[in-house]
Amino acid sequence: METLDALMLARAQFGANITFHILFPTITIALGWVLLFFKLKFNRSGDDQWMAAYQFFVKVFALCFALGVVSGITMSFQFGTNWPGFMETVGNIAGPLLAYEILTAFFMEAVFLGIMLFGVNRVSNRVHTIATLLVAVGTTLSAFWILVLNSWMHTPAGFEMRDGVAHATDWWAIIFNPSMPYRLAHMLMASGLTAAFLIAGLSAYRWLRGDRSGGVKAGLRTGVFLAAGLIPLQIFMGDLHGLNTLEHQPQKVAAMEGLWQTEQGAGLRLFAIPDAEQQTNHFEIVIPNLASLILTHDWNGELKGLEAFEHHPPMAPVFYAFRIMVGVGVLMLLVSWVGAWQIKRQGEPKPWLAKVLVAMTFAGWVATVAGWYTTEIGRQPWLVQDVLLTADAASDVAAGMIATTLTGYLILYALLISAFIGTLFYMGRRAGRLPEPTSEQAKPLAGAFQQEGA
Repeated sequence: METLDALMLARAQFGANITFHILFPTITIALGWVLLFFKLKFNRSGDDQWMAAYQFFVKVFALCFALGVVSGITMSFQFGTNWPGFMETVGNIAGPLLAYEILTAFFMEAVFLGIMLFGVNRVSNRVHTIATLLVAVGTTLSAFWILVLNSWMHTPAGFEMRDGVAHATDWWAIIFNPSMPYRLAHMLMASGLTAAFLIAGLSAYRWLRGDRSGGVKAGLRTGVFLAAGLIPLQIFMGDLHGLNTLEHQPQKVAAMEGLWQTEQGAGLRLFAIPDAEQQTNHFEIVIPNLASLILTHDWNGELKGLEAFEHHPPMAPVFYAFRIMVGVGVLMLLVSWVGAWQIKRQGEPKPWLAKVLVAMTFAGWVATVAGWYTTEIGRQPWLVQDVLLTADAASDVAAGMIATTLTGYLILYALLISAFIGTLFYMGRRAGRLPEPTSEQAKPLAGAFQQEGA
């Protein structure tokens, strides 16, 4: 029983660490590109509002980047302490992919972040813009390599097992494994939506406090319109990702759809309470045949239930996490489209909409974490699908030791999240009392940019 407890505690600790860590890259991946958009708009127009938006959100970017780096270090420690079997079995593949992320992405971000943060009046405008571009490229490259590894763990390819150890045979097949394009696109759009609602929410907060400056309005418009454009694309990509998952991990789809038994013409369960002991659902709300239509494009298509698989994930957490993700996504669609319509017609939101946007500042976090739980818990009991069981990769660290460190992590993360959110809104309040960059400060930058022929 102690072994089981230690395994569950180790999984909970890794889950807590990755949950905290993923919050910040989810913002910075897309926010870097939004900052580049602000900078290019300023370069072209010389309008101070775009530089004001840039200067506010570059501070948000720096804060998120710092927390992402620190929490990422904690993630690395756990491979050695709680999961030594992971690197022992697949380290020949995981190690190089993690190294590629550091060599091609992290160094680029670290070098040019300083120029982006502190060089606006110290280097030419062209150099500063290029630094912003390279930081944005670096965040995306970092996401690419991490998602290559994560996707490979779900749909491993391009390797062979020798004496229980994975050896690469085709790096192209490893990198472009069957689920990687779908997972990468889905995550990049999730980052875009997370950043969009963060920008819209913080801008709406400043707007409600009476700061109606150009920078606030520029941020509000950008966040709302970006969200309105991305959410239908994310829904479409989510459907493609689901079809890919059905092909390669049908047991995960069975848990997502609440299917205990294989069904022809499976209904879409909007809500249910899964009962693992009785292998049934209670209080189901079902739309007949719709799950089969969505997933197989056939009204009477067959979907396998969990009973068809020797190894399958626990249904309840996957089932609920998937519905949280979809529910928040639908809410994002409604709020962003109503917001875009209002701003398009009136130039600014009504107070009730601004309050809704503030309430949804971190909606992207909720959807991303729920989607991540769907993906990762849905792979269980495998750490690497059909290659390495989670239990086989765990260490022999005592349950009590893991419980102690887990408690410490949870307390620390709760404090850091509270401090982070409080700091963002403090920055919003303080920004409203500071003057925006004046034309005298901003126009030399635009002039320098134009003189350099950019």
